[in-house]
Amino acid sequence: MLYSTLLFQVLIAATAIAIPASRERRARDLPRRNADIHSSQPNQVANKTIPVAGKGDAAQAEYSTNWAGAVLSLSRGWFTTVSGTFVVPAAREPVGASGFHSASVWVGIDGWSSGCDNILQTGIDVTTYGDGDVSYNAWYEWYPDYAHDFTDITIREGDTITAIVIATSLTSGIAMIINYSTGQEVLHTFSGQPPLCEQDAEWIVEDYTRNGQLVPFVDFDHVTFTGASAGGPILGPFGPGGAKVVDMQQDGRILAVAAADDSTVNVWYGLGIFGETLSNSSTSQPE
Repeated sequence: MLYSTLLFQVLIAATAIAIPASRERRARDLPRRNADIHSSQPNQVANKTIPVAGKGDAAQAEYSTNWAGAVLSLSRGWFTTVSGTFVVPAAREPVGASGFHSASVWVGIDGWSSGCDNILQTGIDVTTYGDGDVSYNAWYEWYPDYAHDFTDITIREGDTITAIVIATSLTSGIAMIINYSTGQEVLHTFSGQPPLCEQDAEWIVEDYTRNGQLVPFVDFDHVTFTGASAGGPILGPFGPGGAKVVDMQQDGRILAVAAADDSTVNVWYGLGIFGETLSNSSTSQPE
């Protein structure tokens, strides 16, 4: 339904009327972002990997230092639309930690295949600040530009969110967030951006960077992308059933693990559940 011609035409018309251009919104956001630049990054392959119980042969698994979720890839560029629906998870500080911790939940195009580092993506951040203070915000990004916040939408724990990206060309597109719990919708149009390959479709929980450094990763418990779908002008729509499933590992620790079927991608927070250190996990898989 999200990929019907009618919806596509509605999105194009709405963006032409209601949404500021990328340059205008960038100028408005720049003073705030200069002090605190949030940026997603392309997948970074983990140098050391830990076998995870129930995940099969570790040699067949995919491991990343900053991504967890599912990635569909085609050798020729075809993906022009990716969408997924999820319930905004609770945000908690990891056991024994305090202060700022965060993660991004997003859908996107590219960032996985070699030479395809430019990414069209949109999603939300889930953040704790200590002392019970929690925030949720929606954003859009065409990497290598940094993330820009949607300002006209409210995100709360338990809300049902759909995230959609549409590449209208290799250098232009749309990012859209729908909050079904509040009835709010926001979208942004891009033009004149670094070109996509359109080879990768993704449903991801990410440890993003803040001022060039990976942020302390938040305990988000569990995220499920339902109705996960990707398509193009000729092929699709595809579900994530044949996707690469990606687990996040950093410095010998499993931060998040994922699973996927024909229409769903699940990502679980992993630290302290699936094993914390390489030395503890390399000889025996956690139960």
